[in-house]
Amino acid sequence: MNQMTSPVPLSPARIDSMESLREHLQWAIELEHATLPPYLCALYSLDPQRNRAAAEVVESIFIEEMLHLTLAANLLNAVGGSPILDSPRLLPAYPTTLPHADRSFDVELLPFGPQAIELLLRIERPSVREAAPESEGYETIGQFYAAIRAGLVDLCAELGEDAVFSGDRARQATPTVPYGGSGRIIAVDGLDSALQALDEIVEQGEGAAHRDVWDGDHDMFHPDRDEVGHYFRVLELKLGRRFQRGDTPVSGPSGEPVTVDWDGVWPMRPNPRIADHEPGSEIRVAQERFNVSYCTLLNHLEQAFNGNPGLLGAAVGEMYGLKAQAQALMQLPNEDEESTAGPTFEYVAPADRG
Repeated sequence: MNQMTSPVPLSPARIDSMESLREHLQWAIELEHATLPPYLCALYSLDPQRNRAAAEVVESIFIEEMLHLTLAANLLNAVGGSPILDSPRLLPAYPTTLPHADRSFDVELLPFGPQAIELLLRIERPSVREAAPESEGYETIGQFYAAIRAGLVDLCAELGEDAVFSGDRARQATPTVPYGGSGRIIAVDGLDSALQALDEIVEQGEGAAHRDVWDGDHDMFHPDRDEVGHYFRVLELKLGRRFQRGDTPVSGPSGEPVTVDWDGVWPMRPNPRIADHEPGSEIRVAQERFNVSYCTLLNHLEQAFNGNPGLLGAAVGEMYGLKAQAQALMQLPNEDEESTAGPTFEYVAPADRG
């Protein structure tokens, strides 16, 4: 009698062609964008007067996620691709999942609080040291970028560096673009700068390559402080204490206390939708206006990444301009009088933007 045997797991698919590389770098753009709405909802729901420390943490991460989006676009442009941002693919209905991930958890629009913190920790979770690169169905963002890194190295060895990095260098966002956060914009012109850009993304997210919690930068709000990776910044809020030198991912933070006022938050209804409100109602009109503004921003970012990098500074300014719209929404009570409205991040076609 033949014995039944378990199937041998398949190795993760390699990125083994320029077409595949460009496809995965577009996914990287979509992945970096997917982190923005959850962070914005957490940030805008905070009362900054009562929660200054939490607001600084969330805002610093959001700004760095914008940097990561820019670096992903630089990488795609460097290999001859064309970044796409003004597309319904970037604004799926919430709850959703990270693009092309393993679908092990839902990404939601939540007000700041314990549930939002757990979500952000799940998004930023570091990969374990022995984790294999995963080009699709990835468990962690680090594994996805490890697959892109391997693909870049392999294709350069196979095709030659000049053949891989054939893009128009005039499309690169450079350090001359105004940027107020930690880390740096890296113009990608070859394998070395591409790997630097990937390291910047991963180390800011999960710390320095499994070694420690630090990402090598300084805190944008407190330049005298060394900065920990995104995962560990969120963990500081959860545990109420900062990391200090000597602390490790295993030990956890042992530094000064971090105070969070859990009541100093607008009670935004999770995963708001314009369909929840009658056409013409105050909340729905405000949500529709926010969505038009946000989709217009995506269009301007797409233009900036497709030959007009000088527009990037203005587009980032528009992102801050959304703050007043979102905060105004979060102060509008819903019909239940227990929760407030919030931005819905629903896609609006160009023809409907007015």
